[in-house]
Amino acid sequence: MILIKDLTVKNFMSVGNQTQAVNFNNKQLTLVLGENLDQGGDDSGSRNGTGKTTIINALSYALYGVALTNIKRNNLINKTNGKGMLVTLNFEKAGVNYRIERGRGPNLLKFFIDDQEQDIEDMSQGDSRKTQADIGELLQMSHTMFKHLVALNTYTEPFLSLKANDQREIIEQLLGITILSEKAEELKVKQKEIRDAITEETARINAIQTSNDKIGETINSLQIKSTAWKTQNAKDCERLQSGIDELEHLDIEQELSNHELLSKWEETDTSRRNLTKEKATLESALSQTDKQVAKASGELEHIDEAKCHACGQDLPEEKIDEIQKKLEEEYADTMSYLMEIDTKFQKVQAKLSELGEEQTKPNTFYETAKEAYEHRSNVDNLKSALGAKETETDPYVDQIDELNNSAIQEVDWNSVNDLNSMKEHQDFLYKLLTNKDSFIRKKIIEQNLAYLNNRLTNYLDKIGLPHSVVFQNDLTVLITQLGQDLDFDNLSRGERNRLILGMSFAFRDVWESLYQNINLMFIDELIDSGMDTAGVEQSLAILKKMGRERKKNIYLISHKDELQGRVQNVLKVVKENGFTSYANDVDIVQ
Repeated sequence: MILIKDLTVKNFMSVGNQTQAVNFNNKQLTLVLGENLDQGGDDSGSRNGTGKTTIINALSYALYGVALTNIKRNNLINKTNGKGMLVTLNFEKAGVNYRIERGRGPNLLKFFIDDQEQDIEDMSQGDSRKTQADIGELLQMSHTMFKHLVALNTYTEPFLSLKANDQREIIEQLLGITILSEKAEELKVKQKEIRDAITEETARINAIQTSNDKIGETINSLQIKSTAWKTQNAKDCERLQSGIDELEHLDIEQELSNHELLSKWEETDTSRRNLTKEKATLESALSQTDKQVAKASGELEHIDEAKCHACGQDLPEEKIDEIQKKLEEEYADTMSYLMEIDTKFQKVQAKLSELGEEQTKPNTFYETAKEAYEHRSNVDNLKSALGAKETETDPYVDQIDELNNSAIQEVDWNSVNDLNSMKEHQDFLYKLLTNKDSFIRKKIIEQNLAYLNNRLTNYLDKIGLPHSVVFQNDLTVLITQLGQDLDFDNLSRGERNRLILGMSFAFRDVWESLYQNINLMFIDELIDSGMDTAGVEQSLAILKKMGRERKKNIYLISHKDELQGRVQNVLKVVKENGFTSYANDVDIVQ
């Protein structure tokens, strides 16, 4: 069974940048009503242009890459926002979960199986034929069948209005007859292959005798070439090995290690020289400052003995105090500077101690590490080239062996005879598959056509159509009333809609009996158009029973407000400020 779970839509047709979602899990009949607030809403009775059909267009686009109606892909993008269109569909089949993400502006197609993204190629047009084929294989339903089984609407031309060939194509798909045509096309390819094989085999046998005479000569020529190749290969190997031996005289790993040691030694040596220079400078500064401190200390010690430089008499006490204060400030500044220099000196001394004793400078063969790395690279390249050369295969050996094994061949026509027998069998099968009177085609029609007519009669009786509608063995449809043959166009609008619904229901029963069940169905305004009250009630009864007993999620798109009291659930589609919104009960990942 195919279980369609939910659909999310963004920037698709009338849906804007706000992601909208529809959850298909209610297992009942749901009425889809529109409310156009831009045209007055419920009070005005406006139900048109809200985006109800957008749901099935989005569903169609997700599954098939095209809308239900004839809308170009680029025109599906919301006109206001102009980009970022994305439709996401989650569904399940046989316990496996699938997800399709499809969009435009930019082009996007992602396909997930149990949350594992599948590889997609050829996205130049926003689509992938391979991925679409995989999705089609899952569904086993063409887009045409989708419009007649799942998305019933007034936009799709009714089955009975189609040309005879188009009707036949749909019925053949439905009844499983199309597979005969598909198998016939496959067989046609094989028939050509057999004919080509017969021609080729005949030519091969006729050429054997001529070939036998030339094979010996060809083998001798190839052996000469093989000997020359082996000689040259040996010379190339010897040359490469000689180059390796020459380079490996130097222990390159030790050389690289020495370069690392040299780099560290040079760094340490530079640091030691800089620190030694700085130490000498600080030592000189310490000596000078010590002298300044001693001088200032002596002057302070004999301040009381100070005399006037001019007259040699004792200085006044206030003058002595002034000089003493000045000397004390100079002493304090000099001591502060001395401590600062001493701190720096101690730090330099400590760094020199950390460096330790001066080490012997490492010796290297190359001046730079780059040259040493190039040496190692050359060795590696030569070894790689030697390994490749040693593993090379004589290109002539296989040819010589093949010719030796098939040097003289026996002329045998059995293979041609077998191919001709196979061709005759294929021709017989092709006639069975393509002949309209073949027993295979008749058997399929007999098995499935009776069931189709039975279900069609059942639904037409329940829906209140007084006409007899029967599919003939030639797959044409006979409509009669009171013994009189009628055309589809002879029916009233309401009768035609009854017949469209009944035929779609019957088609679906046949399809599900041959292929697989699907939980979802849309009825888009078919009940609104020309159907009387009795027809509406009868249609609703069928849909309710289908939803209840067969667990179908049926969405009835309508303009009829009065239907609200006749269904279990209502989905409001609201149009406001130019954008459509739905009831949102699905977790959306932005």
